Amino acid sequence: MRHPLRQPGRAGLLMVALMSLLVPRTLAWAAVPAGVWLIDGKAAVQIYDCSGLLCGRILWQQTPRDAQGQLNRDRNNPDPALRQRPLCGLTVLWGLRPAGPDRWEGGWFYNPDDGETYNVSAELRSDDLIVARIYSGIRLFGETKTLRRVPHGTSEGWC
Repeated sequence: MRHPLRQPGRAGLLMVALMSLLVPRTLAWAAVPAGVWLIDGKAAVQIYDCSGLLCGRILWQQTPRDAQGQLNRDRNNPDPALRQRPLCGLTVLWGLRPAGPDRWEGGWFYNPDDGETYNVSAELRSDDLIVARIYSGIRLFGETKTLRRVPHGTSEGWC
């Protein structure tokens, strides 16, 4: 009697069955929670898929203009050549790669308030809640930010 897995048809069928178990999990890991997310009530970031990674750009600011009435610029950027670029539409979150179901890590967060770039990891806790850890070097000494999904608005401050 021949061993059942040595028959070409059955071995192939078993391989297809095993692969079908792995593919849905991989796809779930890669799903980016696209949409608009409010951070601390001060800014909203549009999160989107950028070549399989999670990225985000500023889409709304609570205070979109400076004291002189001009649109906010990236004034704290360490590169003087970039200090005149508008904050509206600026990519501030990039390079987060899937690290498990509804988790991303290894990315970067640019903070226009201080002109610094930090490490970031994120976890989707529900359809409308992301918890991000922003840190420099050691995660333990970082800061946790909560992002809540919001609809795209039309009021002052939207890009």
